[in-house]
Amino acid sequence: MEFSTPSLAPENVKAAALAVGVHPDGRMSPAAQALDDASQGALARVLQTEFKGQHGSTLTLRYLPGVNAERVVLVGLGKAEELTPRRYAAVAAAAAQALRACGGKDAATALLEVEVPGLTLEQRARQLAIAARTAEYRYTTTFGKPPAAEAAGIQKLAVLANRATAAKVRQALREGGAIGEGMNTARELGNLPGNICTPTYLAQTAKQIGTKLGIKVEALERKQLEALKMGAFLSVAKGSDEAPRFIVMQYQGAKGRGAKAPAPTVLVGKGVTFDSGGISIKPAATMDEMKYDMCGAASVIGTLQAIATLKLPVNVVGLIPACENLPSGRANKPGDVVTSMSGQTIEVLNTDAEGRLLLCDALTYAERFKPARVIDIATLTGACVVALGHVNTGLFTADDALAEQLLQASRQAVDPAWRMPLDDEYQPQLKSRFADIANIGGMPAGSVTAACFLSRFTKAYPWAHLDIAGTAWKSGGEKGATGRPVPLLVNLFLN
Repeated sequence: MEFSTPSLAPENVKAAALAVGVHPDGRMSPAAQALDDASQGALARVLQTEFKGQHGSTLTLRYLPGVNAERVVLVGLGKAEELTPRRYAAVAAAAAQALRACGGKDAATALLEVEVPGLTLEQRARQLAIAARTAEYRYTTTFGKPPAAEAAGIQKLAVLANRATAAKVRQALREGGAIGEGMNTARELGNLPGNICTPTYLAQTAKQIGTKLGIKVEALERKQLEALKMGAFLSVAKGSDEAPRFIVMQYQGAKGRGAKAPAPTVLVGKGVTFDSGGISIKPAATMDEMKYDMCGAASVIGTLQAIATLKLPVNVVGLIPACENLPSGRANKPGDVVTSMSGQTIEVLNTDAEGRLLLCDALTYAERFKPARVIDIATLTGACVVALGHVNTGLFTADDALAEQLLQASRQAVDPAWRMPLDDEYQPQLKSRFADIANIGGMPAGSVTAACFLSRFTKAYPWAHLDIAGTAWKSGGEKGATGRPVPLLVNLFLN
């Protein structure tokens, strides 16, 4: 998709469709008012009769007199005083879907002019580009017969902008477009079934993206992992016939080589390509959704894709321990004791708490990069869904500065996160009589004790944990991966 920033009067825009904003009380945005004047009150009449401008609603009008666009999409902004960054992002998404449904190859939007407390002009432009990119995504990979024909998609999107700010807007659109593409990559990987998106497939995808964008990628195999003594990770992998992979992606965009190179940020993504729970098997009803247990890995790949596309001047390492968690005669059993790469022993009280066994070895491996900071991303606990639902990603860290950096990025990206506690007083719940640490701490504060477990392996660097169990995918009629928290992470590096 190509973005442009014309400085045209809205009525002079030639496009298959043009989106403008309106409010519930009949008030119009400046662009909508201009179209109303050009069409001799056509919009006002519609607002009086059939369209109330409720937040996120849309209505498409065709061939208005005095207007060059073939269609005008009215987009409900809701009450002006209630327009928050999250509500603006929802408006941008609704507009993008409506423009796509019009069926033309080119479209335009005047929604950049809508002022939103808490969002700068550039941040609004990013949201419009993200919405446009993600609206183009359709999952078709595993259909024998393609789904019913629909609009082919928008190839060119014009974002109406002031000439004085057009250069800033174009750069923001480029950034938003790259974020949207990274999200779509993460969504596709998440939506693929576990028999296709295996650890080997994840590694192949990472290598393909790396070759295209100049990211160094290697995938360590079982013998190499055994040599590294990644006993916790391998204990999960041994229950499956699928071979594990430990994917290492290195992007170097900052100047300097060797000791003079700025210390990298390390992103660690949980890559359980299917999680049955192992011997502690999950309930059957929604077990199909456990193909999404690799969405942390997918978000790392999508984030690295975006920052490499933008050629950001940062150094980033992505670490992805990837395997399946299945029950078999070789699988971990409750009560087994395994030895992590750090040398700490772990009593496996529940084989469905496997993600932390992968991550702890990856967090130890991260030390070799002498990182400035490490952030792990994982669909780690159902307890985080209970605590935060499907709105906020859970953020855990003892580092106040890193917490604020991540929270600021989440606000800028409209990809919300909420800081959770990580007090030392939770650590005793992980006490084991037979090992250095137990892999679960009981039902109370389950997401917190999971983070406490990971913290035992992060003493060498600043560290944060993002629990995306509630935000990485949607269930029900809209079932599918969301691509979060790619926007949050990319904004962290844009900053």
